[in-house]
Amino acid sequence: MQFYKLYSDVDGESHWEDVAVYLEEKTFAPPANAIEVSESEPVKQFLFLRLKAGWDEPIHPTPVAQKLICLAGAVRVTASDGEYRDIKKGDVWHMEDKTGKGHHTKVTSDDDFEAVIIQYE
Repeated sequence: MQFYKLYSDVDGESHWEDVAVYLEEKTFAPPANAIEVSESEPVKQFLFLRLKAGWDEPIHPTPVAQKLICLAGAVRVTASDGEYRDIKKGDVWHMEDKTGKGHHTKVTSDDDFEAVIIQYE
């Protein structure tokens, strides 16, 4: 497993990093057998999000550190350094570019983009 991490450097430029998720076999829901799970992360809240087909936003930083899990549709997210990721169903995007130049997001699917947002702050 992996997720896409978008962060800003000290000069305010945003960049992508592909991050591997480490899984360890643990007893998660006794008495069920052990399963592979990652370490837990404390979160503040979660919400659902929909961007209508054709939606194209201005460049901006993320308001808080958060993860997005795509449920339907697709977007292209371009970092300020020009590198992009196409986020589609099943992809996880971690946003940390709270300062600096930010990123641009555009719905590229014919369908609406739907996602779950998990916020850390």
